[in-house]
Amino acid sequence: MKYAITFDIGTTGVKTCVFAMSDKIELLASASKGYKLYVFPDGGAEQDPDEWWAAMCETSKEAIGKSGISPEQIEGISFCSQMQGLVLVDKDGVPVRRAMSYMDQRAREELKKGIAHGVQIAGASIPILLKSLMITGAVAASVKDPVWKYNWVKNHEPENFKRVHKWLDVKDYLICRMTGKFTMTTDSAFGALLYDLREGHKCWSASLCKTLGVDVKHMPEIVSSTSVVGTLRKEQAEQLGLKEGTAVFGGGGDASLIGVGAGSVALGDTHIYCGTSGWVSTVVDKSIVDASAMIAAIIGADEGKYNYFAELETAGKCLEWVKDHLALDEIGIYLEKKDVTDEYEAKYTSLYDYMTEICSKVPAGSGGVIFTPWLHGNRCPFEDPNARGMFFNISLETGKSELIRAVTEGVCYHLRWFMEAEDKKVKSSEVVRFVGGGALSPLTCQILSDVLGKKVETVDSAQNVGAVGAAVTIAVGLGLIKSIGDAKQLIPATKTYIPNPENKKVYDKAYAVYKELYKANKKNFAALNS
Repeated sequence: MKYAITFDIGTTGVKTCVFAMSDKIELLASASKGYKLYVFPDGGAEQDPDEWWAAMCETSKEAIGKSGISPEQIEGISFCSQMQGLVLVDKDGVPVRRAMSYMDQRAREELKKGIAHGVQIAGASIPILLKSLMITGAVAASVKDPVWKYNWVKNHEPENFKRVHKWLDVKDYLICRMTGKFTMTTDSAFGALLYDLREGHKCWSASLCKTLGVDVKHMPEIVSSTSVVGTLRKEQAEQLGLKEGTAVFGGGGDASLIGVGAGSVALGDTHIYCGTSGWVSTVVDKSIVDASAMIAAIIGADEGKYNYFAELETAGKCLEWVKDHLALDEIGIYLEKKDVTDEYEAKYTSLYDYMTEICSKVPAGSGGVIFTPWLHGNRCPFEDPNARGMFFNISLETGKSELIRAVTEGVCYHLRWFMEAEDKKVKSSEVVRFVGGGALSPLTCQILSDVLGKKVETVDSAQNVGAVGAAVTIAVGLGLIKSIGDAKQLIPATKTYIPNPENKKVYDKAYAVYKELYKANKKNFAALNS
């Protein structure tokens, strides 16, 4: 038996898990802690790395305490984290400014000057587009891509930029804090869109860095997800409540490891994730890109495998928004204002469970109301930071229950849009694994199955699959399994949902309208938000 601890660094908080690993991966204990996402009117979205670390220290001690094992028994540490963050650090590994989230979209001018000029395809200069596709298999054509954040700091914060020693992603900064090593795993390097994936290269592209205004000396050493980057230093071990010298593995980004934790590791396997963000991803064995739809095959944690990947910035975040602003009476207009959250959570486990029960009584289609889940712009299958969420087709008969259900249906419509866009180049699997917090709701699972017209499977601890994927990287590194691909047999499906044909008819009609809403309102979004 081997024991491991993993840190799942999300957008809104960290989940720390302790696992026992043998012929299966068993969750012994977990703990979670939130931290802030600082959002600014100009499109900025930042996080404080010290808040990540503080949350890790608290949850590490709590999870170890619950697990029944001692810190000395832990043989490996690994990560699953949000991707395409920008953590610029000095020579001591100290951030020169707060981390810029993958959601940050301030670098509009940097994008325009860097790539969105001259004769273009899909918003990118044709010469740069072709060069980037040849070298990286993708292109930095989104304002949210980290290369433009890097250039934004260079242009707007020159004093901070002078102190930069290395550019790290989120988990790679935390690994640096633990070990003192400046590294980035291959999947995160690909996410920087500066990684030369051609045979005989497999390194940072100095040529592309120069083209996009990046100093290649700022790029760290590239390591694999299953390799030991270094060992835990004394001071950091004391802060985390772990043992000095414990092996720290590379781990991976959420886009890489959530699929692993879902058991979707074989060629052609498709999984859907719904957490704060959401996506559709299918395992392929080569680089594929659809620049017009902003979909690309990103390097996975499993060597030689890619994930053909389409992402929605705000998926579960939309349900959080509707909870805070529709389900709860935030303006206190009742005769007696009362916080009922604790009351309902005692009865239903969480307020989300109560919302689910209420929405289950609303017929499919939410009385004709359609919600668009673009609360922080949209990336795929169209790129527009000005796009926003809206409720369409409200009538006198519409109530909060219809609005809340419409939010879940709207997210599922967008996931279907992803799948149809992906199917133009890659055939998605007939049975789809659904994971993340959204998969904990049977109603959401059934709505997704009905909207897609496909069987949907879930797994145990669907909200912990990123941490499970991180544990798999340790299992490979410690020699418990030969490769990440062997993890499939350890992660079986536990529930299956079959599409309801009558609901499918309703959703097909609404989905056709959903796809037209952006086109009809593109100019209006620009007028209000640009």
